[in-house]
Amino acid sequence: MMNIGAVSCIAMGAVFAVMSFLVALLKERGAMLIGGFNTLPKGEREKYDKARMSIDQRNAFLIWAAIFTAGAVASFFISRYAAIFAFAAWLILFFKDVHLDTEKAFGKYRL
Repeated sequence: MMNIGAVSCIAMGAVFAVMSFLVALLKERGAMLIGGFNTLPKGEREKYDKARMSIDQRNAFLIWAAIFTAGAVASFFISRYAAIFAFAAWLILFFKDVHLDTEKAFGKYRL
């Protein structure tokens, strides 16, 4: 029988690994893939360190991919419920970085 938790974690890990690679490949232009940043007016976007934003987003995607990879391995070898812990850990990290206010979301990148 297929372990849906392991398969889900593998799929999510693969998506985040590809996103990490894409952001790393695009370098500064990868900042446009960051939610909320791409909606700022062009003049406003110029006030931010896009290279640092891209590096931080790449690292976040890598961490998320690692969490899901660990969740897949644990779900396959230890317990199917390990995938739930991987998703919970990801949700905590994800919502820690979600901000509705532009200044809170991107303030540390202001030039």
